[in-house]
Amino acid sequence: MTEVIESLREQDTYDLGKKLGENCKPGDIILLNGDLGVGKTVFTKGFGKGLGIEEPISSPTFTIMQIYEQGRLPLYHFDVYRIADPEEMDEIGYEDYFFGKGVCLIEWASLIEELIPEHVTEIQIEKVLEKGFDYRKITIVKR
Repeated sequence: MTEVIESLREQDTYDLGKKLGENCKPGDIILLNGDLGVGKTVFTKGFGKGLGIEEPISSPTFTIMQIYEQGRLPLYHFDVYRIADPEEMDEIGYEDYFFGKGVCLIEWASLIEELIPEHVTEIQIEKVLEKGFDYRKITIVKR
């Protein structure tokens, strides 16, 4: 199933993340892809809010993973942009999180494609400058 959503402003991207966070269930894995500056962190902040997480959410670019446990489900937020080899994921015990009781949100997931389970939700955020500086095309694919 594929769905394309138009985000006309940052708040739209946040609200979409929030809605998806409200509807996710234990074991869900969300793959979040898009160039630098397209709004992945904005989406993730909304997603966390949808899970009931009140603490500030930031991209774990240098730590690879951040865990947020005070929402209705734990959120395991990965940013694998700096992963040079997918085997580095073994060092943080990724399988415990991918197959755990929380929700995984993985930024730059295409870099570890061979580790990704079969059933996930993939979200691609793209700028379309012809439609305006704040416009984003967000494609959601459930596979």
